[in-house]
Amino acid sequence: MDTPGWFSRATTTPFDEQTIDVAGTPIHYLRWSNDASKPGLIFVHGNGAHAHWWSFIAPFFLDHYQAVAIDLAGAGDSGYCATYTPEAFAAQIAAVAEDAGFGNDTIVVGHSFGGYITMKTGLIYRDQLTGIVLVDSAVRPPDFNWERDPKRSPIKQKRIYPDFESAHARFRLMPPQDCKNQYILDYIGQHSLKQVDGGWTWKFDDTMFRKFDFGGAMHEDLARLKCRVGVIYGEDSYLFSQDIADFMFKVLDESVPFVGIPEAQHHLFLDQPLAFVSALRTLLAEWRHSRPHRDFRGQGT
Repeated sequence: MDTPGWFSRATTTPFDEQTIDVAGTPIHYLRWSNDASKPGLIFVHGNGAHAHWWSFIAPFFLDHYQAVAIDLAGAGDSGYCATYTPEAFAAQIAAVAEDAGFGNDTIVVGHSFGGYITMKTGLIYRDQLTGIVLVDSAVRPPDFNWERDPKRSPIKQKRIYPDFESAHARFRLMPPQDCKNQYILDYIGQHSLKQVDGGWTWKFDDTMFRKFDFGGAMHEDLARLKCRVGVIYGEDSYLFSQDIADFMFKVLDESVPFVGIPEAQHHLFLDQPLAFVSALRTLLAEWRHSRPHRDFRGQGT
């Protein structure tokens, strides 16, 4: 299908690129707007992805926010690490927020594995945040019957392709799913490759999950969150069933919005980008004009 006008306008919205050092690793991020009067909005990609997954999403929020999208270590144009931990990833997000000049009214939005890292950020740096939004980032019950090892990476070992075109033609979503918006896949695929000796390969560190320490139980982390939380998920996502949504709702409370995007799978903002934008805009607008139902920072509400 032809590239729609909204997508072209979003991806041509001016942004800056910055790289900072965090614990010896170069961390790259994209930044739209530097209006210090506005709160910060940080977008965090999933496993094997990169900051440009948000390039057609972030510009929709510039009326109310200054936005950044981070390349976590081992992804995009950031450096690789000898080991990876959720705490280190959270520190990278906090460092980007500080470098961008964001205050304690920052909101972090994380997709899939990035949602897990966003949750860790909410736990460790809650005093620097207004809230977090988990995007199809499932937190499963401790007795959940896994179909496969949850700590096994879906990312396969990388290959080197002789030229950019042959590499780009091999771009696929992980976890696998179809997506009718080929123009989006073409765009993020173009930003997923780097030139190396012998040809072209993917930017992500395909050994990351072998060097990653998941730490404690995710459902316990979810229960300990002391910042505002929102959840957006794809109604057709095989990773986020209604049972999982019900479990997460019980662990949190009735003040937490859960928004399902119809006709969307796990990579929901690729499937239904404008519906996702509308859902996130609505959630954030509600947060701007209301006070939390529960006491997040030890103060009366």
